[in-house]
Amino acid sequence: MTEPGAGSDTSAIRARAVLDEKTNEWVINGEKIFVTAGDKSLTEYEKLGKGFIVVWASIDPSAGRAGMRAFVVEAGTPGVKVTKLEHKLGIRASDTASVSLVDARVPFENLLGSPTVEKTTTGFKGAMATFDATRPLVAASGLGVARAALEFLKAKLRENGVQIRYGMPRQKLTAIERDVIDMEIMLKSAWLMVLKAVWMADNKKPNALESSMSKVKAGDVTTKITQKAVEILGPLGYSREFLLEKWFRDAKITDIYEGTGQINRLVVARQILGYSGSELR
Repeated sequence: MTEPGAGSDTSAIRARAVLDEKTNEWVINGEKIFVTAGDKSLTEYEKLGKGFIVVWASIDPSAGRAGMRAFVVEAGTPGVKVTKLEHKLGIRASDTASVSLVDARVPFENLLGSPTVEKTTTGFKGAMATFDATRPLVAASGLGVARAALEFLKAKLRENGVQIRYGMPRQKLTAIERDVIDMEIMLKSAWLMVLKAVWMADNKKPNALESSMSKVKAGDVTTKITQKAVEILGPLGYSREFLLEKWFRDAKITDIYEGTGQINRLVVARQILGYSGSELR
């Protein structure tokens, strides 16, 4: 979805898809940036004769959001090219690419959805529904990083003779004990929110509110837990001898991609208060 001029505001997408009625193919032109696993999908998997990306483009710019549609663009399609690979702070195991599409032709049946443009914003709503399914998954991924960091911290503390005394009055705990217990509370509460969001998705229940809530919570929790773990372990946490510094770098993206924390807070507020996007920005 993301383009140089369209990030959180997905309605600003400029990529276009035009139907060539002679060949019954869609001709797509546009540029996409920050495409997760774009290089692996289009370059590495092309060698195996498979791989694809899903590209959002408009089939009718005059229809606004109602004209948005998703297309399956397969690896090896002429006119599709990876133009840049990002050098990132974290999640370096996952490539993040820029992709250009110049007169890229895809079969008619590669359109995901209806080729007919109506006055409703069905296409845009379909895009948003995609996020309802993927945001809890991103949240879960981030919480896995947080869990790894917390378990590593507790193991290192045990090695140094520090035991967490559960059940004690808070005022009798050490500062480190309070920090670890708070981190565990944050992790478990965020995980429960993710479980609710994915359970609702599995049972085909509307989960826009729960999906965004889980993403907001996970973004905050993952960043706070990994940062606090690095702080507590000091030089050991900052050293590349251990994975903790990597987890710290990997954590922040949880709050940024698949809908930033700010955008998801807006979604939550609109869902709770019953406001439309134009009424609450």
